[in-house]
Parts: sequence; C-alpha cells; structure tokens
Amino acid sequence: MSDINMTPLIDVMLVLLVIFMISAPLMTASLRLDLPKSEAATPSETPAFIAVAITPDGKLHLDKDELDAPAFQQRISELGRANTQLEVQLRADRAVPYGQVAELIGWVQAAGLNRIAFVAQAAASAP
Repeated sequence: MSDINMTPLIDVMLVLLVIFMISAPLMTASLRLDLPKSEAATPSETPAFIAVAITPDGKLHLDKDELDAPAFQQRISELGRANTQLEVQLRADRAVPYGQVAELIGWVQAAGLNRIAFVAQAAASAP
C-alpha cells in the first residue's frame, strides 16, 4: 500500500478544532472569582502581588496601609506604572456592597493592573 489513509487524520483534526472552538471563549475571563467561603480557596502562588482590602465601613487598605480614596488611587496608579504584571489580591468583607467593590476594581483597572484575584476564606470541612 503506497498511499496514506488521510481520513483518520482529518477526523482527529476536526475534533481538535471543535474542542478549541468550545474552550477558547471560556479562557478569556480575566477575573478569577472566589466566593467569600469556598472549598477551592487556595493561596496564590504569584510572587509579585499587592494586597488590597476593603472593610465593611468602606476603608481601603493597600498592603498594611489604610488610605482614603484619592491617596489609594494615586498609590495604585504609581504601582501600575511601575509594574503592569502585578497581581492584585482583593479582599472584601461580605458586608461590603457590590457597588463599592466594582468601583475599587475600576480604579485598579484604570491604573493598568488587570490581574485581579478575589481572596476567599477556606470553608470549614465536615469532620
């Protein structure tokens, strides 16, 4: 037999094409979303990150420093200009309204930082 049968090769390629067409839109999500309590909560392995927290009374914390909104925006802009590959690990209390969290995310993205991770507390496992 001197000819190679191309039918199985074409079938495999079409299956791979369908798999990539289905999985490509799922890979475009830029936010890794963890709920406040989750079984899947694991610490990040990213070496370069900054911690951002918002308390129920609306106070903003950048790493260990408590800042008001204008100072926070200025500091996050400086960090964004210095390194756009920084991951922002966002910790928000459950009682914080979604609008405040969305506004905070907007400030972070306006500073050029697009890698945002929501930090969740690990759920207590059953005995």
